Amino acid sequence: MKSILLLYSTIAARSATTMLVGAFSSTPQSYFAVRHRSGTSLSMGLFDGVKDAFSAPAASSINSERETPIDRWMGWNVKPMDDGSRSVAAKNDDNFVDSMDDVNYKTAPLKKPMGIVFEENDEEYGGIFVLSLTEGGIAEQDGTIKPGDQLVAVNKSKVAGFAFDPALGEIVKSEEEVTNLVVFRGTQEQLYGPTGASQEWLDEFVAKN
Repeated sequence: MKSILLLYSTIAARSATTMLVGAFSSTPQSYFAVRHRSGTSLSMGLFDGVKDAFSAPAASSINSERETPIDRWMGWNVKPMDDGSRSVAAKNDDNFVDSMDDVNYKTAPLKKPMGIVFEENDEEYGGIFVLSLTEGGIAEQDGTIKPGDQLVAVNKSKVAGFAFDPALGEIVKSEEEVTNLVVFRGTQEQLYGPTGASQEWLDEFVAKN
């Protein structure tokens, strides 16, 4: 009885050795054949462990022009590069007003007294906005300026981001018969926030207008 058990153990050991050698054979098919015969529940291929170890994180982004076969094999994300510095999510917001688009700015040539009441924005943003218009005043009759507009420039002087007194000072010291007020038709966040216009863009916009 002992001799039979010993024989059985020897055969089992040889079988296990054969399977082990087959599993690490230089031919990938040998691995899958052994896996199939052994009835195990392994689900990864011979090199899947290596693949997982070098996989890029989900946030990784590779330009499609620079994609290589190894990128495709590893499953790394391939996305076009975003040249814009502003948030795409913000641009897709239905309420988003682009502060780097000329169409969102208005210029009103007004005589004094204009009949405009200005108010300061929140301290974190700076600048001033139109709080209200005097009934029957020059600005109300002209119709260009609206409550909520952000004051951007007075004639050729940019006042975007200025404190209350310096901004109004540009209007006061204007000696022209008609003073041009340039306003942005949007909120303080849209003008001065993360998606707002750069100072370079505002400088160029004021200069050309």
